[in-house]
Amino acid sequence: MSDILTREEYAGIAAETSFPSNAWINGKYTAARSGETFETVNPATGEVLAQMASCGAEDVDYAAKKARQAFDAGVWSRLHPRERKDIMIKWVKRLKRNRYELAVLESLESGKPVSDCATLDLEETINCLAWYAEAADKIYDRMSPSGEDAMGMIVREPVGVAACVLPWNFPMLMMAWKVGPALAAGCSVIVKPAEQTSMTALRMAELASEAGVPDGVLNVVTGLGETAGKAIGLHAGIDMVSFTGSTEIGRLFLKYAADSNLKKVVLECGGKNPAVVLSDAEHLDAVAEHVVNACFWNMGQNCTSNSRLIVHKDVKAALVEKILVKVREWRTGDPLEPSNRLGSLVSREHFEKVMSYVEVGKKGGATLLLGGEPLKEGSGLFLPPTIFDDVTPEMVIAKEEIFGPVLSIITAGSDEEALVIANDTCYGLQASLFTSNLRKALRGARELKAGTVTVNCYGEGDITTPFGGMKLSGFGGRDNGMDALDQYLETKTIWVDLSDFEVDAEL
Repeated sequence: MSDILTREEYAGIAAETSFPSNAWINGKYTAARSGETFETVNPATGEVLAQMASCGAEDVDYAAKKARQAFDAGVWSRLHPRERKDIMIKWVKRLKRNRYELAVLESLESGKPVSDCATLDLEETINCLAWYAEAADKIYDRMSPSGEDAMGMIVREPVGVAACVLPWNFPMLMMAWKVGPALAAGCSVIVKPAEQTSMTALRMAELASEAGVPDGVLNVVTGLGETAGKAIGLHAGIDMVSFTGSTEIGRLFLKYAADSNLKKVVLECGGKNPAVVLSDAEHLDAVAEHVVNACFWNMGQNCTSNSRLIVHKDVKAALVEKILVKVREWRTGDPLEPSNRLGSLVSREHFEKVMSYVEVGKKGGATLLLGGEPLKEGSGLFLPPTIFDDVTPEMVIAKEEIFGPVLSIITAGSDEEALVIANDTCYGLQASLFTSNLRKALRGARELKAGTVTVNCYGEGDITTPFGGMKLSGFGGRDNGMDALDQYLETKTIWVDLSDFEVDAEL
């Protein structure tokens, strides 16, 4: 859908683009009640892009009230599903028309390669919203088998005011994953983008308003997690929260729900995901390509990053050699240069965290095969692909989520040991399994404790398949597919007594 432009053309769009900086509440841009702001920075250059409204509890309360008013008025919640679908499709068309602006905004604020923003993130965002638009008039209710004397209707109604708390690694796409089913279900929505990446959420909300989404139905509250995020978690007027981010912050939202109105909470959290290569794996060139993409895509800032390569000793040497060849194609540098595969890490704070893990790996007994040193250009937040060999399962870099372009190679003595090592983690989001044996593939996929298991490839499924994790990687529900609608719907039983009865004449 989106053609790749030149570096000069992207820079020209950046120079002409107006950066949104205020919250979007009740159909218009709104400054924080306190007047406070925070900087949003281009991590690749260190340049301050805008002073964003730093919303707090007052702003969240205002957004929640406007969202509730819109919900109770029925301007969206009681709109015919076909009409909701039509408006969402108009929104999709506006996103397509503004695709170059959105791709540049995302690249500037996140440090992501603009080619990824244009051809992956934005296309998937548009596909997701279009898919849920089409799902809006396909949410069916049920009848219970209640016999001749009663009618049991099992209906699903929008939950009310839904809050969607987004991560910074895929700002547009994660907004689509959550807002798409929430709007299709008929909810009013409050989006809280990550403070590092707020601009595309604001622009998307503005385009939704232009498409006909009523005022108060889609709101974006910008701000810090400890203020705006906490206020969302504790607000009694918000009926549910769908959160994607770290396990640490996910736990806080469960506490906030317990301390307030027991709102529904759905969490998609971290991962330490394995790529498991068994002894009979074939087509090692293709395996190497999947392994490199799985670890280094989006600078490894991906919840499903296969940051652990668990490989059988018999195929390890050949596979590692091919990985070192494939990774040469992954150039690191200026995110607006379309030929670069890796951009900058998202912030100075995150960069320092990732580099601390690299130092731990160097000092912890692992062998550094590639990378490990940042590039001295721009802001200095560029870390090229980094690969450690001779990693053992108990090492820190094998256990903790690094969230950067760092691959740990672990050698397994047998296929059985490889699967045991893969499951030896507190996380369970995604796993990749490579084998030429169908029986091993199916048994291994069953054995791996992860919400998504891919066989002979890396991936997350697609919009039709539910996405979420086991163990510390997830809680309460799934994104994507028709399953995602369950987050934003309440199930109600309507029981009608059809039995014959006599009415007292005196009544």
